[in-house]
Amino acid sequence: MQFETLQKDMVAAMKARDKSRKDSISSLISAVKKVAIDEGCRDDIQEELVDRVILKELKTAKEQLDSCPAERTDLLEEYQARYDVIKEYAPEMMSAEEVKALILEQFADVIASKNKGMIMKNVMPVLKGKADGKVINEVVGELCK
Repeated sequence: MQFETLQKDMVAAMKARDKSRKDSISSLISAVKKVAIDEGCRDDIQEELVDRVILKELKTAKEQLDSCPAERTDLLEEYQARYDVIKEYAPEMMSAEEVKALILEQFADVIASKNKGMIMKNVMPVLKGKADGKVINEVVGELCK
């Protein structure tokens, strides 16, 4: 995801007077800028950084949605709207089958050890941001049996 795309979409939401969408995109932009400043790349924001921040914000929004009490329908609607907007910008995640195929293809020598910790240590840097950590963990656990 390009940072400029986020900014253009926020302007479009402002022109359309879509407050909830504008607020969601604005919070994404703020989070991206904060991480960029923290990592010292304020002027040149990479796509990888934007994707990483979007995934983190998506996870946070999902946790908010899951932990909200059912009787608070106003909050549930707000959290759901935020989650839906952030999900639009999230990069596509790999499926369990794709993860398994990639691990078997690139890490066959490490899998032979059946050491789950060693496999995860080697696999995570390659798959981080491309697949959900829970899915990776399940696939590796299955391969270690």
